[in-house]
Amino acid sequence: MVHGCKPKEKWRIGTEHEKFGFEFDTLRPINYQQISALLNGIAARFDWDKIMEGDNIMGLKTGNQSISLEYGGQIELSGAPLKTLHQTYDEINSHLYQAKTVAEEMGIGFLGLGFLPKWRQEDIPLVPKVRYDILRNYFNKFGSNGINTLLMTCSIQVNLDFSSEADMINKMRASLALQPLSTALFANSPFKQGVPNGYVSLRSHLLGQDDICRNGMLPFAFHDTFGITFILPTIHSNC
Repeated sequence: MVHGCKPKEKWRIGTEHEKFGFEFDTLRPINYQQISALLNGIAARFDWDKIMEGDNIMGLKTGNQSISLEYGGQIELSGAPLKTLHQTYDEINSHLYQAKTVAEEMGIGFLGLGFLPKWRQEDIPLVPKVRYDILRNYFNKFGSNGINTLLMTCSIQVNLDFSSEADMINKMRASLALQPLSTALFANSPFKQGVPNGYVSLRSHLLGQDDICRNGMLPFAFHDTFGITFILPTIHSNC
């Protein structure tokens, strides 16, 4: 993280944008074979490079942008480091145009919701990626809430540069302090299995129930000892 410190003139914004894919005709979530065809179609039409894991396509890359897959088949754009929100806006619109151009020919649409509104956990096709076997074993410790978070949620994430450890701490604390407000402003996960679930943001509720070391308000970020050397327990180690 120390090597990642940058002077203010080099600060950039990086946005990650997730969405669910579904079939127009059946409203069912798309399976990995459909996702694979979608990624291959985007690669062929818009000149993206493929990211492979063995024989399976797991994402795309062009320049500083990439498209990856989450555990339940959520499709995620990891945007390039950009100077302004206006550039981020243009980047996301370009990505959605490309994705929809190919997807609509396949009878596929996208949902920008925080939680799958209709389907059950067992309806979600899994992505055949080794990393997700590790995550599944870890999140199983938190019961159905943990797996629901992996399989059935989407979000938009923001990455910011920092100039020093102190600047990183200030930005982390400010973002956490604003989290309840941003959750309320952008809450959009009120449905589960086709009916109202009792929350305006079920996603936020679930995240507060499972891995509290990594989700929610993170009280440790406000401790005097918090800094670059603060280390959370490792989920998995190859050592």
